[in-house]
Amino acid sequence: MGDAHQEVDSTTRKSDAGRVVVRGSATGFAQEILAGPHRMVADEPVSAGGTDTGPSPYDLLLAALGACTSITVGMYARRKGWPLEEVTVHLRHSKIHASDCAECETKEGMLDRIERDIHFAGSLTTEQRSKLLEIANKCPVHRTLTSEIVVKTRAV
Repeated sequence: MGDAHQEVDSTTRKSDAGRVVVRGSATGFAQEILAGPHRMVADEPVSAGGTDTGPSPYDLLLAALGACTSITVGMYARRKGWPLEEVTVHLRHSKIHASDCAECETKEGMLDRIERDIHFAGSLTTEQRSKLLEIANKCPVHRTLTSEIVVKTRAV
């Protein structure tokens, strides 16, 4: 994974904004993630055969939703001049039987469930807290995860 940094760094352009490169050896689960100038690692826990050198792919998915949620509600509160001091988002991912989900359209097979608990610190009114919860559901990553997603894959 070491020499790959130079190849990506020397070809990074403004047109590459929004692109992420993930590299890993076929012999293990550890992955190097390159997102613009940022470097991260993903892996699987030891219990799943990984080396636990970084968060799992689902942890990263939850982190994206949590970060987007916090950024979105914080931005909204700042615009409104509300006394929001801090946002803490706790997330959990699980697989559930579709038949156990009363609010889901799909009734057969397994579904992914993300539970998101948000704590708003600050002297907010009940109405402000309610509005921030509504705004949390409008963050771009939440909208992406709850919309139809098309992933086009090709070998290059």
